[in-house]
Amino acid sequence: MFDIGFWELCLVGLISLLVIGPERLPKAARIAGYWVGKTRNMVAAVKAEIKEELQAEEMRQILKEQSALEEIHKVIEEGEEAIKDVKHSTSAITRENNKID
Repeated sequence: MFDIGFWELCLVGLISLLVIGPERLPKAARIAGYWVGKTRNMVAAVKAEIKEELQAEEMRQILKEQSALEEIHKVIEEGEEAIKDVKHSTSAITRENNKID
């Protein structure tokens, strides 16, 4: 994201040494490191939470698709049963028709 090279870091270190002074520079560096670490942890936590939400949404979508597929299978089964009933009825009618003839 940020493209900071070696020379930029050296320049920031030199300026901070001049502004803060050699006595307080280690304490300032520890405090800066602490806050950078806390920021990284917070960003990692937010990333993990977003990833979990995306996975949960994906699972909801998959379940929704599966329920739609189950409904389609149910309609197909009902259609097959109706076809069997019609075939049975037509065969019964043709048998009755053959008996009459």
